[in-house]
Amino acid sequence: MEIIENVYQLDCSEGSHIFLIKSNDSVLIDTGMPGQKNKIITEIERLNIPIKTIKKILLTHHDIDHIGNAIQLQEATQAELWAPKEDVPYINGEKNRPGLKGIISTIMRPPKPIISHTYNENQSFGEIQVIHAPGHTPGHSIILYRNVLFIGDLFRVVNGKFDLLPRFMSWHHEEAKKSISILKNLNYDWICPSHGMPVQRGVASEEFLNKF
Repeated sequence: MEIIENVYQLDCSEGSHIFLIKSNDSVLIDTGMPGQKNKIITEIERLNIPIKTIKKILLTHHDIDHIGNAIQLQEATQAELWAPKEDVPYINGEKNRPGLKGIISTIMRPPKPIISHTYNENQSFGEIQVIHAPGHTPGHSIILYRNVLFIGDLFRVVNGKFDLLPRFMSWHHEEAKKSISILKNLNYDWICPSHGMPVQRGVASEEFLNKF
């Protein structure tokens, strides 16, 4: 699915969306649930994007449905893998994910990726800006590219309805709500959640944001 020119949500991604910014140095945002590597590569190549042109893979946070194919895609693309520094111990297995996520981690154990770099406080890559928005996880980050905002698991959009993720899925629910207010000071036209479909900024999104 093309959101704006050269910005895609991959149709093959299941459970959690994967996004692609096409350029001479293409960027992948998140990597989906484990076991989707071949589908991801096939779809990228069908978009006439040579896999080796992907130079960066940006992770919004440590959850398994976002890092599931990270090491395989890193090996296939030879891209740099970036992640929030606060989430690296969970990605590396040095810390256990809390609650239900910890149980899921014992069932699904994707190979550990090799983190190339962690985000600075005001990290940017050309027109891409990485913004710290903690709460869902300690290092949860959102990503702004031109007029498109990739919000990770900051909140979800289902059938046009904006809603928080369940409290038990968040590291710090109140902190997550505070992070939503960050969006009030950003310029964007599209909101791309990891759960739900891309939606244009409008009355419904503003009413939701005004609650925080």
